[in-house]
Amino acid sequence: MAQPVVVEGLLAWSPAGGLSPAGEVGGRLLVADSWLVRDGRVRGLERHRERFLRSCGEVGGPPLRRLLEFWQDMTAALPRTGEWFPRVELAADSHELRLLLRHAPPLGSAVRVWAAGQSDPRTVPRRKGPDLETLARVRRRASGEGAEEAVLVAPSGIVLEAATASVLWWEDDTLCLPPPLLPVLPGVTVALLQDRARRTGIRVAHRERTVAELDGREVWLVNALHGIRPVTAWTGGELRAAPAIRAPEWRKWLDETMEPLPDK
Repeated sequence: MAQPVVVEGLLAWSPAGGLSPAGEVGGRLLVADSWLVRDGRVRGLERHRERFLRSCGEVGGPPLRRLLEFWQDMTAALPRTGEWFPRVELAADSHELRLLLRHAPPLGSAVRVWAAGQSDPRTVPRRKGPDLETLARVRRRASGEGAEEAVLVAPSGIVLEAATASVLWWEDDTLCLPPPLLPVLPGVTVALLQDRARRTGIRVAHRERTVAELDGREVWLVNALHGIRPVTAWTGGELRAAPAIRAPEWRKWLDETMEPLPDK
């Protein structure tokens, strides 16, 4: 059977009517989550589900039964062909559950990063949603410096994450990332990579590093859209990007972890 034509746009959910067009995109969000859908396949969808449900619970969102009903209807509505970057949302004012259907932007295999660490402007760093517009402004400033991303840092100068991605790096044969006690978003893709490292005997370490201390290292920006993007250039500074020696193998493995969406 042919896949129905899917149109980009915002869909609001109700228990009685399911998903229906919601008009204009916008408004403050309490919670959001997003991931790549490629020809009906997704990475770590259950982990995204758990993070979204947990975040909704933390802010007094709809009861769990309603959240599970929404998730089931949302999953059934996801396109099974093409590349998409859907976002699930909990609206701040109405507590309305929504699905933003949008085509995926061009996917990157490498990234240029602004070498100047940016003071973390987020109000709720461990929950995705409330600070999306603030982070978009950070990325726009990075674009003005010839970069695609910027690194957020704590007042001490310690690396936290990028505006839209987690930051990982290699020190010899150890895969490193910021300590979880720091104000960082619990990344789904990072969790998948840590699991793989542990299964294959690769040491994982949480270390505090400044942006300057990433000089000459293989650094990755990691998120649910692009997967792994090695930093191939630092702009606006003297930092050197190391060759992305390990990234190709890990990118291949990550692509292979995509699983089919559940049957409708």
